[in-house]
This record gives sequence, structure tokens and C-alpha cells, in this order.
Amino acid sequence: MNRNWDAIVVGARMAGAATALLLARGGLRVLCVDRSRYGSDTGSTHVLMRGGVLQLQRWGLLGGLIAQGTPPVRRTVFHYGDESVAVSIKPFGGVDALYAPRRTVIDALLVDAAERAGAVVEFGSAVTRLHRDDSGAVAGVVIADRRRGPEWVARSPLVIGADGRDSLVAREVGAEPTASARQAGSYLHGYWADLPTDGYEWWYRPGLTAGAIPTNAGLTGVFIGGLPSHLDPAVRAHTARSVFDRLSTHLGLAPRIDAALRAEPVRHVRGLPAGFLRRASGPGWALVGDAGQWMDPMSTHGTTAALRDAALLATAVLASPSNGDHRDRALAHYQAVRDRLSLPMIRATEEIASYGWDLTRVRCLLRNLSSAMTEEVETLAALEPAA
Repeated sequence: MNRNWDAIVVGARMAGAATALLLARGGLRVLCVDRSRYGSDTGSTHVLMRGGVLQLQRWGLLGGLIAQGTPPVRRTVFHYGDESVAVSIKPFGGVDALYAPRRTVIDALLVDAAERAGAVVEFGSAVTRLHRDDSGAVAGVVIADRRRGPEWVARSPLVIGADGRDSLVAREVGAEPTASARQAGSYLHGYWADLPTDGYEWWYRPGLTAGAIPTNAGLTGVFIGGLPSHLDPAVRAHTARSVFDRLSTHLGLAPRIDAALRAEPVRHVRGLPAGFLRRASGPGWALVGDAGQWMDPMSTHGTTAALRDAALLATAVLASPSNGDHRDRALAHYQAVRDRLSLPMIRATEEIASYGWDLTRVRCLLRNLSSAMTEEVETLAALEPAA
């Protein structure tokens, strides 16, 4: 484990595992480390938009996702107050449905594929700090692993931070925000069995949003979002479940919720950090996924952005085999494309998370998100297919 690597990826969730997969398929020696357990769950909206499904299809992994019982989604229904608008998912680029896998399913699928491609994935290994060479440049990571005793160094000319919005890699290299939002919501979230949905369903009422998302094992994930200043005190005064029940009645969801079987407790996700973009690269390092950009969950785009950024970063790295001006330019291009695709989404999502809109304005914001997603799909479709 002390040998040199072409790339070390810190984090083996969606963005990290996907990046390790693509780099290993490109012939690089890749080490991917994660402090958590293989197959462990994590909070997520689960939703894959077309850009994410397109990537899985191009990487040869979509069939495996479907085989694990991930239901296809062929319609999206928007409930604006008392009015509902249904939109069918039209086939494009080999994608005729959307999917919303549990993270226990898709994270493991990507890790397994990365290992088949030749990447070494180490779970239960915590990166404590970056290793630097005599000039101070990033040259690897220092890892604490109880199985191997004292801390040890893994060396690489490129360290990729895929370690979430509180990224250690970003903190160690001083990756400052290049853009940031000011608004973020709070959420109540749970899973129910025997709760039918008409594909993805989204609800919008003044001060409230909600979603119903079909996922694995016959379950439907349901979330309700609102301003932290309204939702958080209500949960403190009562319980997450009682507040969820009251708000689901207000949204018109209660009949379906009451007829279904609750499979997991209702969880309260307190006001999250507002959206941001961080500088995505520097000498010997790069950021991908939530480590480099974060959007409020109301965007329901975090999982798709993780796969998108993995593809964009891997393309840049494989086009520039060694550190130097060529790689610097390639990574700068990666950041420019990521920013161009993400900024319109962050701006629209921030306004939605402000809950300062009426039903006319929120439709406009959702059209802006849809337009940004279309540009994202076109950009990803133009990439060279992964080997």
C-alpha cells in the first residue's frame, strides 16, 4: 500500500467511486480511500436526472442498477397548489427512463465497477492530512488505519478530494469559494411502502415544497422542505413525525401517506449550508462532487452532478498524463465547464430555497433548471465514451 499511485481519490461515494472507475479504466493506478463502511447508507434525495442516467448507460452500469430492482420513472408530475402538470420522459441518447436508487445500491455498484477496472478501494481508512513534498506541493495523503497500526503515507502526483461538502482536501489546500448562495432549506424525510407515485412527483405551495420519489425495495422516499426559521422550531416543539403529518395534510399528501406503511423513521435535516462552488484544482490536487460544489437538496441534482463532475474531471486528467502546464490547463477547463453548468442551477435553487416565490415565479425557476439540465446532457453526450 505504500507504493506510488497515479491518482489518489479521497472518498468512495458516488463522485469518488465514479472518478476512480473512469481513471482506472483509462489505465491509471488508482487508490480510493473512505472512512466509512462498504455499502453504508447516507442521506440523499436519490434522484438521478437524465445526465446521471446517461452516464451510467455509457459506462455499462445501468443494467446492473435496473437488475437490483430500481424502478423506472417515466413521468414527472408538478403540483402547483391545486393544479397538476404531468410531463412524460422522452427517450434521448439511449435513455428512456429516470431512476432514483438508494445509496446503498448505487454507491456499491460504482465501487464494484471501480475495483473490476483495477482501482484499489480501501474502506475504514481515514485521511488525516495531505502529504507534501519538500517544495510544499501536494504529493499524496497520510492515512490512519487501525488494521495497519500507525499512520502511513500513500504518494501520488494527484490527490482528488471527493470527501463531501466539509472536504478535508478542500480545507487543506485552501480551496476558496468562487461563488456562493445565501439561502438553504430544512427538510423532513422518510420512506413508505405501498405508496404509489406517478413517477417523480413534486409539490409547491407558498412556504413549502415536497417530493415523492420511488426507489428500491418497493419504497417511496417522501420529503417536505421549508424555511429553517419555520420548520426547525416546529420540530423542536413537537416531533419530526407530527410536523410531517401536519404539513402533509396541508400539501394534500395525507391520504396517500395514511394508506401506506412507514418503513423508516421520519428524519429532520436541519438547515443545511447554502450552495457554493469552490476552486476545483491546483498543483497536485482537484475536487469533485460535493467537495467542489454543493446545491440545496431542493435541486434534487446532487447525485447527477456527482456523476457529471466525475466524467468531466476524469476526461481532463486522462488528457494530461502528468503534472505541468498541460494538466493545469486541462483542470482549469474542467472547472470552467463545471461552473458553466452549475451556476444557473445554484441560482435557481437558491431562490426556490428562499421560499419567497409565488406559484408563477416557481414555474419560471423550474424552467430555468430544466434548461440548465438540457445543456448538461448535451455537454455530457459530447464527451468521448468511457472505455
